[in-house]
Amino acid sequence: MAVESLPPATTVLAVLGLLVSLAVVLRGLGFLLRIAISLFVLPGVVVHEFAHASACRLVGVRVIEAVYFRFGNPPGYVRHATPDRYRQSVVISVAPFLLNTLVAVAAFVGATLAVSAAGGVLTAPLEYAVVAGVLGWIGLSVGMAAFPSTTDARTLWTRSRREWRRSPVVLLGLPVVALIYVVNVLSWLWAHVLYAVGLFVLALAAVDALAI
Repeated sequence: MAVESLPPATTVLAVLGLLVSLAVVLRGLGFLLRIAISLFVLPGVVVHEFAHASACRLVGVRVIEAVYFRFGNPPGYVRHATPDRYRQSVVISVAPFLLNTLVAVAAFVGATLAVSAAGGVLTAPLEYAVVAGVLGWIGLSVGMAAFPSTTDARTLWTRSRREWRRSPVVLLGLPVVALIYVVNVLSWLWAHVLYAVGLFVLALAAVDALAI
């Protein structure tokens, strides 16, 4: 019976070298992709955490530590003292939704006006295209980060369970808690992206309606 000869050692080494090179390239691409994603979400994270910190100061809750952005998980956070009143917790939790929405709409309006002033997307000079692109990026990033996190929902839920017997008005905050949980679940279905796109459509409609 004939015995098949083994491949030469050089062939084996070449295949191993190719696999190692491919692994290194894929790892490098993965690293670059993570950096790109981090840079894309940077404006949204900064505005989101700034809203939390500003809300704390507005309602008189001490900010212990504020990290507006970092390359890590989570990309940003605000640690603050425990609020004395339930409404303080509500304000701190929902502040990013309000501020991020306003900033995103303002950025989209600015991008729309830049394109309009240039006479259209296809005819826009480079400087107008850059301005519109940067504002569009900011609007999309900030709009996508508008939803409060599940941590915000857990904070409100814990306080609601602890205080509703003493103050039944706390029950009015439960729909907010439920809504935060729902939108975070829907984020797996790109709800945060759809929300940002909706803000862009709103900005277009506002510019058109006001004939700016």
